[in-house]
Amino acid sequence: MKNMERIANVALLGLSLAPLVVNVDPNVNVIVTACLTVFVGCCRSVKPTPPSETMSNEHAMRFPLVGSAMLLSLFLLFKFLSKDLVNAVLTCYFFVLGIAALSATLLPAIKRFLPNKWNDDLIIWHFPYFRSLEIEFTRSQIVAAIPGTIFCVWYAKQKHWLANNVLGLAFCIQGIEMLSLGSFKTGAILLAGLFVYDIFWVFFTPVMVSVAKSFDAPIKLLFPTANAKRPFSMLGLGDIVIPGIFVALALRFDVSRGKEPQYFKSAFLGYTFGLALTIFVMNWFQAAQPALLYIVPAVIGFLAVHCIWNGDVKPLLEFDEGKTKDAEEADAKESKKVE
Repeated sequence: MKNMERIANVALLGLSLAPLVVNVDPNVNVIVTACLTVFVGCCRSVKPTPPSETMSNEHAMRFPLVGSAMLLSLFLLFKFLSKDLVNAVLTCYFFVLGIAALSATLLPAIKRFLPNKWNDDLIIWHFPYFRSLEIEFTRSQIVAAIPGTIFCVWYAKQKHWLANNVLGLAFCIQGIEMLSLGSFKTGAILLAGLFVYDIFWVFFTPVMVSVAKSFDAPIKLLFPTANAKRPFSMLGLGDIVIPGIFVALALRFDVSRGKEPQYFKSAFLGYTFGLALTIFVMNWFQAAQPALLYIVPAVIGFLAVHCIWNGDVKPLLEFDEGKTKDAEEADAKESKKVE
């Protein structure tokens, strides 16, 4: 998987830069870029130890409600306040987040070229006048923050589509890598809730499309087109991250069983099919489409059919990363007692 991840990283970099020199079909660009991003994020999500924080069923149920409140709040802000003022505040916010996300994304590649001492030795910095507040970091993280800062400055000054996409891709990869659903039951609850959320806000209100067009921040990927009236095609980061964390869970489930990735392949294929279907329907009707309307049934459906076919429904539904972590901690305590 590591070799495949490196290939995917190179392909993602090349595809991101390609529109600068050649015309790339935006439909193909959307599908391939999103799929490569999900693949990279999934590979990076596989770690030696289970995630320390996992989403609960209650959090998954509340997520669409919280998302709706935030979406409606942004809509009202753009409606009653100056769009330039709102975007200026958001640019400052995403400037800081962008440095952190891009630095964390680049860090594994940069660490290979730096001394082990730079990677391992922690530096603890205390805030002036607030000595109880501290930040821990390594020299490697400082080095990784340099290109991250340069890109964020470029984005803040120029708002170039490439800078926007670099930050957006970093957010997606970090989101898929760091977020854990915990179990497939929680994942199904989250995807089902956001399935309804996406349909409601796109088909029944102008809110989603209005915010997406007004929000001048890296919450969406921009794909250049040859159409002067519509210079960019857009894909929201949520259409990558939300299904991506479910696909990543399928990969970690395969790894936990010590088998070759099989359910990951079916979930990933479902994501690819769902996204391609979204693009097809969007072009057919020439209207914005809620991507999760097509992606969610495809991801869950492909995985469910494969699981039922193999007779692995019970182990898949019983899989829980939170319990895996507790079991490992219990084993560690037992081994210490024996010693």
